[in-house]
Amino acid sequence: MKFHSCFAICAVPIMFLALVQPLHAKELRQGGKLLLTNGIASLEGSSGGGLASWSLIAGNETRDGIGGSAHVTVAEFEDYRLDSEGFALGFFNRVELSYARQALNTKGVGAALGLGYGYQLNQDIYGAKLRIAGDVVYGDPLMPQIAVGVQHKRNLDSPVTAAVGAVHAEGTDYYVSATKLFLSHSILVGATARYTKANQGGLLGFGGDKKDDYSLQFEGSLAYQLSRKLVIGGEYRTKPDNLSIAREEDWYDLFAAFAINRNLTVAAAYANIGSVATSKEQRGGLLSLRASF
Repeated sequence: MKFHSCFAICAVPIMFLALVQPLHAKELRQGGKLLLTNGIASLEGSSGGGLASWSLIAGNETRDGIGGSAHVTVAEFEDYRLDSEGFALGFFNRVELSYARQALNTKGVGAALGLGYGYQLNQDIYGAKLRIAGDVVYGDPLMPQIAVGVQHKRNLDSPVTAAVGAVHAEGTDYYVSATKLFLSHSILVGATARYTKANQGGLLGFGGDKKDDYSLQFEGSLAYQLSRKLVIGGEYRTKPDNLSIAREEDWYDLFAAFAINRNLTVAAAYANIGSVATSKEQRGGLLSLRASF
């Protein structure tokens, strides 16, 4: 990992924790958040929706506690399968540290490209997020919770990413996110601006023969709370298009999330991720289970 990437990932939580006075275990209260207000796990491991990052912090903890979560997500498409497993830690509802391992199963596409049937592209994602203002539920009803974040992505299949034209096998995304739950109307709104050069989220490397510059992308979310335990909604995420051989299109989904209890949440979605490498219009289903404390 390059020095500047490591610094970007580590500096925020280190600076924050240096300001925190030592606390006794009995003072670290957790479990105080309203149901579903820590989101679910995004494919990249941070708290959010399935496809989009939100400003929410992982875990059930309040500002006086430490919490965390672990997730398993499977997304099945016509020509691919994407698996994501990982965990996230939340510190005082202020800082989030996350990790996710992604595996893209290429099914028959791998055989057609000479990689072998079911060849998997793998990627590690290390994330950090800092809430800098607002609260998703409380405070000014028009002031969202705002967070800044960084995700360092390391693709573990550099020969494949180089073969499709990617310039780099690893890269770092930077984002700022705003999320607000209008409790009286049961509506959640989220918007994220992401600065990235990742191809298919990094699974096909970073930068390409068409473009090797960072670009600003948008992630938007809208959800309606049918009850304390059930939320439905949709997300839209724009993508850079850096590779000549693999035209990239925007992602969107329609999802439902159900809080089984305070510690377990299950989410399901219909997702469309557009063209992926040589395959067009990849549509399918996503299922995610998240445990939180």
